Amino acid sequence: MDILKALLTALRQWWSEFTLQAKLLALSTLVVSLIVTGLTFFSLSSIQSDARLSDTRYARDVGLLLAANVTSLVAEGQDRQLATVANRFWQESSSIRYILFADPDGVIYLGLPLGNTDEDSTLLLRRRLELPDSIYDHPGDPLVRQHLSPDGQVTDVFVPLIANGEHLGTVALGFNPNEVVLNTTALTRKVTIAVFIAIWVLVILGAIFNTLTITHPIKALLHGVRKITAGQFSTRIALPMGGELGELLEGFNAMASQLEVYKEANIEEMKAANKELKVAQAQQQSLIATMADGAMLLDDGGCVVLANPTSQRLFRWEARKLVGEPLVNLLPESLLMDVGEALQQVLASEHATRDIRCSFGSPTRTLRIVLVAVTDPTSSALKGVTVTLQDLSREVELNAAKSRFISNVSHELRTPLFNIKTYVETLHDLWTQISDEERSEFLATANAETDRLTRLVNDVLDLSRLESGQEFRFEPMELRPALEQTLRNYRLNASDKGVRLLCEVEPTLPRVQANFDLLLQVLDNLVGNALKFTPSGGAVCLRAYLWPDSCPVPEVSASATIKDLTSRMPRLRVEVSDTGCGMNERDQAQIFERFYRAENTVHTEQGTGLGLAIVRNIMEKQGSIPKLVSKPGVGTTFWFELPLEGSDDDELGLLAERAQGEAGNDTTLTPRCPPG
Repeated sequence: MDILKALLTALRQWWSEFTLQAKLLALSTLVVSLIVTGLTFFSLSSIQSDARLSDTRYARDVGLLLAANVTSLVAEGQDRQLATVANRFWQESSSIRYILFADPDGVIYLGLPLGNTDEDSTLLLRRRLELPDSIYDHPGDPLVRQHLSPDGQVTDVFVPLIANGEHLGTVALGFNPNEVVLNTTALTRKVTIAVFIAIWVLVILGAIFNTLTITHPIKALLHGVRKITAGQFSTRIALPMGGELGELLEGFNAMASQLEVYKEANIEEMKAANKELKVAQAQQQSLIATMADGAMLLDDGGCVVLANPTSQRLFRWEARKLVGEPLVNLLPESLLMDVGEALQQVLASEHATRDIRCSFGSPTRTLRIVLVAVTDPTSSALKGVTVTLQDLSREVELNAAKSRFISNVSHELRTPLFNIKTYVETLHDLWTQISDEERSEFLATANAETDRLTRLVNDVLDLSRLESGQEFRFEPMELRPALEQTLRNYRLNASDKGVRLLCEVEPTLPRVQANFDLLLQVLDNLVGNALKFTPSGGAVCLRAYLWPDSCPVPEVSASATIKDLTSRMPRLRVEVSDTGCGMNERDQAQIFERFYRAENTVHTEQGTGLGLAIVRNIMEKQGSIPKLVSKPGVGTTFWFELPLEGSDDDELGLLAERAQGEAGNDTTLTPRCPPG
């Protein structure tokens, strides 16, 4: 009893030396091991149950198969052939334990491998099978049972033999248990016990190791840290430890010595100086990291010392090791000649500053790279090189777009002005030499060119107003009045050209959030274009309906983005379709660009080429993107979507910004109503 008490006391003391974390680790290990063991035994039981079910099914199938093969032999009394067939079944299947044949009274007259055969190859046994009379009621569902034997669980199956409604007896088969399952079960049981024991052996060994090599030094170190915190800088820890713990204890003693020295030498002043230095360094690093331009610092050998995130993004260096690498080994090949030569000149002190512009990548990006030598103020020796990177791609694109726009406008203005000047000069110089009919024709042409010039100026002003960032007011409104006014405006032109104007609008349309004047301008441009490209006998149709209404949700792939996983707001879709000449894929990809006219390739209809660019800009203000589907010789359908009344203004603003970034992308969506 005294030994037991002493053992319990030592165990409690040993347990108390563990930290709370170690205790929780031990308890969690116990819980996990118990759970794993329970799951293993549960799996073992499931395996055994499945094995029994598999044995039952196998015995039933084999019994039915044997009965089907021997029923005719039993009915004809061919005992020799019956014994041969039964012996073949018994020899070819190692799992069959025995085969017995009994007459309708249950008397066994043939069995394998029991007894000895006589000259008729039959085994005469003085045994009976006690079977229920109902076994003949369901010949296709034999009686199956299982019993335990010294070799394991044996499965017995009893199949009635029936021929032409006559009961011929019963065939009984016994099956040995599945050896693979038995071996697997035994192995699983042994492995589970071994794993359980191994886990606890490792836990106990780890606890002992923790107590002997980690817990005691850490407690001593914690005690010393508390003394240092209390201002006792003379504290030292003397423990014969090696490895990382020994280095930690030596570092603690060295730290305590330094603190003792600092205490004597006005440590507060040094702390203040260190604090100011850290603040300055943090501010400098923050400034460099948040610069919009790329910035790099190279040493006197041209190797990277520092590179801010902007420069890493410009050259896609986010996942690369930069510090210590030569800059010329990191740059793209297209920049090596220009930048490499300029860097060598700065490193060789041939130039203090180099400013170069170069382009690289696909799509092409234009960079301005400024290299400045960093020298020692006292000795003028080269200490390094600063590299500033400015991405001028957007500026270059804007300048190119501005030049194209000015060129296009100048060209479009010059043509009508030249025509007007030509006809007016002709009238002025040859008034008396031309007939009244020619005068009227010249004046009509000059008037038409004046109208064309006016339309061009108005379109340019409208487009400039839309692209200037002017804010437009969007308010709840009915869509039907705008559709009806558009139809009234073009009804006479359509009648003169022999084109039918149709309007397919649902009876009850919800109110939308829009600007009436801008919406009317969009409809006017789309219907005017459709009417212009539709031959006599064709049709132009306006449609409006809620979208999406009952459309199925598309399947989402593993590479889907957040936008693909976000449900769309219900909107009102407006379509303008025609049965005109249609467009090819090249025209469809550029139709919303300024001054692009599809009629240049299909026929001689004239226009400014700004109408659809205006449509695109107006719809971008609404948070939508105009799209189309077209086929040459069939027709074209343009459509756009309007937000419903009560839509969230912040979400509409976000959609408007997204639409401006997505304008001109894929336009292959199919509208609900294809063109005529």
